[in-house]
Amino acid sequence: MQLGLDRVTLIPARIPPHKAIEDEPGAEHRLELCRLSIRGDEERFDVSDVEIVRDGPSYTVDTLKELHSRAPDHELFLIVGGDIAAGLPDWRAPEQVLSLATLAVAKRRGTSRAAVDDALHRLRGGERARFFRMPRIGISSTMLRDRVRAGQPIKYYVPDAAVSYIARHRLYARIGSVR
Repeated sequence: MQLGLDRVTLIPARIPPHKAIEDEPGAEHRLELCRLSIRGDEERFDVSDVEIVRDGPSYTVDTLKELHSRAPDHELFLIVGGDIAAGLPDWRAPEQVLSLATLAVAKRRGTSRAAVDDALHRLRGGERARFFRMPRIGISSTMLRDRVRAGQPIKYYVPDAAVSYIARHRLYARIGSVR
């Protein structure tokens, strides 16, 4: 593995501070979808409710502080797409984020490496960022929500358990059905 990680932890936000989602199903549903999505692969992945149980907006710096206090000897990585990395200077306490975790950046269509480099060079600790290759899979959360709203299938895009959960709870659907 390029980053040499022992585990990857999925951490759904309780209240995303910068991204309003239309027809947002709620933090508990997103937490359960994460749990269902890693089922059978808990050796490599886990899910944390650290942001769900904390009041207020889900700021990454607060989450990293909490994770660091729980396991001060563990090296933390924050995995983001290039588009997110390019916006890091606008985050709450971005230099503290970079002091608590190594930023691991995957290329994202529509964001140049130069834009990411420029953003990171403006921040103390940005030089520690690590870039890694990831296959382009052409799936986004927006695309999946749009498919559900349009009554188009999402099977094969997400694990079957998540498809069933979304259908059972009628998440994201305005019209049509989830398949």
